[in-house]
Amino acid sequence: MPVVTLVNARRADAAIAFIAEFRKGLSQAGLTEGTDLAVEYHWLDGHYEELPAIIGDAVRRHVAVIATPASTPGSLAAKAATSAIPIVFGVGEDPVALGLVASLAQPGANATGINFFASEIDSKRLGLMHELLPKATRLAVLVNPDNPITAEATTKALIDAAPGLGLELLFFKASTAAEIEAAFATFAGARADALFIAPDGFFASRHLQIATLATRDRIPASDFAKDSVGDGVLMSYGTNIADVFRQVGVYVGSILKGAKPADLPVLQATKFEFIINLRAARSLGIDVSPSLLARADEVIE
Repeated sequence: MPVVTLVNARRADAAIAFIAEFRKGLSQAGLTEGTDLAVEYHWLDGHYEELPAIIGDAVRRHVAVIATPASTPGSLAAKAATSAIPIVFGVGEDPVALGLVASLAQPGANATGINFFASEIDSKRLGLMHELLPKATRLAVLVNPDNPITAEATTKALIDAAPGLGLELLFFKASTAAEIEAAFATFAGARADALFIAPDGFFASRHLQIATLATRDRIPASDFAKDSVGDGVLMSYGTNIADVFRQVGVYVGSILKGAKPADLPVLQATKFEFIINLRAARSLGIDVSPSLLARADEVIE
């Protein structure tokens, strides 16, 4: 039975829905986990330093496919480790610029997957945040230094966009649950009016912690992951990560049935979800304009 190694930065208990979507993708390709293939799931809980050992072990054992949905660090580690084993990635940045593929239409080597535009839409999310919070001028930005590619992409995008919106940015770093807690403790002293959470798999898995702290400290926050909005964060804007897992599952199944990564074009996310937590807005004393509510894909009452 072929073995697939799947790696992601989230916690295992935060990934149940994603596993279901990955299996749905396999099913759409005509395969069933446990019958047609075995999947080894590695949930890092933000411990990116474990990637070399996990990927190295998969390469030594010549697994059939390495899947790295919604994980730029995992995708880059896999690409650096093997030019032979097929890789199906999900990255929030341009996969051509990352060196994962030669082009979107013709990947050309052993890797293909989906670009879900996490970093490319940072400036768009900042603009929506500014529209929702026109009086907020000092924004805290939380980035994960253990995910440097994404952190640097977010930093650059926001620094480029902020002057045009009249915003001052204050950058904070966190790569563990304790460091997230510590970062929140400094926001008030820095007189931050609001918080921009960089797209990151570990942050996404800590959505309940982040939402709880934001609610406690009464700080309006913006996230890429919509899960945190359901927990109490003010807004999110991003792509559906569950669907990224499904599409990765489809490509993994296609490769196991004989397709070559070089011949499978890189997919690009086309649906972006803007979600507002109106209950959180009321609690924070924020008036959300009717025009902004009308543009939201979902409003949590």
